[in-house]
Order: sequence, then structure tokens, then C-alpha cells
Amino acid sequence: MKKLLMLAAMLGCLWSIVPVQAQQVTPDAAGYIVKVGDTAPDFEMTLTDGQKVKLSDLRGKVVMLQFTASWCGVCRKEMPFIEKDIWQKHKDNASFALYGIDRDEPLARVKAFAKQTKVTYPLGLDPGADIFAKYAEREAGITRNVLIDKDGKIVLMTRLYNEEEFASLCKKIDELLAR
Repeated sequence: MKKLLMLAAMLGCLWSIVPVQAQQVTPDAAGYIVKVGDTAPDFEMTLTDGQKVKLSDLRGKVVMLQFTASWCGVCRKEMPFIEKDIWQKHKDNASFALYGIDRDEPLARVKAFAKQTKVTYPLGLDPGADIFAKYAEREAGITRNVLIDKDGKIVLMTRLYNEEEFASLCKKIDELLAR
């Protein structure tokens, strides 16, 4: 009996140090699994020019991530506004970074997409939508934008495209860069 109690005590101690599995995150109405105030999940991606970018290496900059794909009509509508009202305005600011993250498409298609939409901001590849899945439900829709402050915290998230929400995104970028 003593041995049994001793074994139970040891197992109890062992059980208390086994890491608990990560809790399932309930997505919000837009399908996001992250929220404003969270540290942006880190990732590394390859851009269409072959350069690698790691989000955590961009600390100290205001970063905008645009999740997109060539088959997304709303993305195609939004991208010229991102190009004109955000990228052209801030591309020379060393404290700003903007990356389009193309969801699960091959390099040739992403390059053609950039050419068709006439965007000059950098586009990255997201094979299997693994980067996307760090921010939203893997099967959730796009277009969506995530704005990250200089400390790596999410400060604004958008979904789809509407003029008011886009204007608030532009305003927030200006505010963060003025600090």
C-alpha cells in the first residue's frame, strides 16, 4: 500500500510539471484569432524577389500586413488604395514597413498578380496559408489588414474593404509614425 501511495504521489508531481496544451482560441466575428493588444505572432516569409523577412526583426517599425490572393476580388479593389494612400506616402520612411502576404499561391502567380494590380509594395508567399493561420482561422476569408506598432503589438485589424475603415487605418498609421 505504501508503494502504491508513493507511486501515486510521484505521478501527481510529474503530472503537475507536464505542460498544458494550448487552449483553443475562439475566433471573433471576422475570423481573427488574435486581438488588438496581442503581440503579433512571429513568422518568416520569402518575398517574390527571394528576400526573407522575419516579423520580429521589424521591431522598432510600424508594420502593416495585408493578407491577399489573386482570386480575391475585394483584395484587387483594395490594393490600389493601399498602394496610393499608404505605400507611396510612407515607403521612404525607415520607421514603416508594409508587406502583402499572398495566401497559398505559387511565385509566378503572385508576381503576375502584382503586375496586374500595379502594386509596388513587397509581396510575400504564404504556402499552405500557415502565416495567415497564425492570425485568423485558416479557412477565414481575406482581404484583411493587421497594423502592428513599434513594440510588436497589434493596434488595428480590418476585414474586407470599406472607405471608413480604410480611412481609420491610414489615420492610425500616421499617428503611430508621428510618435
